Amino acid sequence: MAELRRVHGSENTFFLLDQTTLRQKLDQATLVALTQKITDRRFGLLGGADGMLIVDDAPQATGAMTVINADGSLAKMCGNGLRTVARYLSEKTGQQAFAVQTAEAKLRVRHVADFAAGVPGYSVEISPVSFAAAALPFASLNTQRIVDQVLPALDPALHFTAVAVPNPHLIAFVGEADLAGEKLGALGRRLNAPNPYFPEGVNVTFAAIEGPHTLFARTFERGVGFTNACGTGMAATSLAFVLTHPEAAALDQVNTVYNPGGVVKTNVHGSGDDYWIELIGNATTTHLIAVPEAALRQADFAGAEVAATGEAVAYEAYVATLPYRGLVAAI
Repeated sequence: MAELRRVHGSENTFFLLDQTTLRQKLDQATLVALTQKITDRRFGLLGGADGMLIVDDAPQATGAMTVINADGSLAKMCGNGLRTVARYLSEKTGQQAFAVQTAEAKLRVRHVADFAAGVPGYSVEISPVSFAAAALPFASLNTQRIVDQVLPALDPALHFTAVAVPNPHLIAFVGEADLAGEKLGALGRRLNAPNPYFPEGVNVTFAAIEGPHTLFARTFERGVGFTNACGTGMAATSLAFVLTHPEAAALDQVNTVYNPGGVVKTNVHGSGDDYWIELIGNATTTHLIAVPEAALRQADFAGAEVAATGEAVAYEAYVATLPYRGLVAAI
């Protein structure tokens, strides 16, 4: 039997598959087809998910992570997903701090204190960081770097910052009304359809400054759409927060970033253009799923054995204590 896990970081949900436990690893085409079927929000397993996390061997790290979005596209990184992979590998190997190889970098991860009873905490490195137009990429905006700029082609008033971490992110600081309004979805859909500005699409985040070192962030994610949380988005937004609002944020200071799915902590390190961000949050396993390996290859879950872990209840109890749940309801 093959084992899958349904996991989440801040309710950014995934199925996790460790390829090293299979008799024969799945090729990429099979993994993409499996992801598209299992994550489908109407017909997928357990109500679907935002994507699939594939764990594999890595020559100079404890393991490797590949991220496949719900639409079958590959993501360069996923901060919320990396926390759940870090937990899986930590429990598998007994290590508390180690490295995980992602598509573009080997990243440091570590086990940290639980957020609450039954809500395990993990910290992961988000890097590399680039503001270069070619790294996102963007074009036709009459600039080679976007930091706290009005871009009339996108919106007549919003100030945007664009940064790759390495996933591409476009960030604007707004009021809470805009978090719950229609502008984010309209802009996200526009920039993730064929367009001259971000030809490969871009993750779009709106964030409200709630106080010193405190944000509420909402993301329209490339390849997914609206998510309860986007880990790299919250990391990129924290960097933009430090750069554009020094009265409220600073390097090497812990930020609290609320989101529709919960909360994370971030800490921006570095200087110049040499930055990295620490992303700290939950790594929750809600279900363990056993399925015959032959059926897995056919994306057939009719005979899957599904067991709930109880961690969903613990997480929901924790989230119920957080501020801004009224804003979540409005969203």
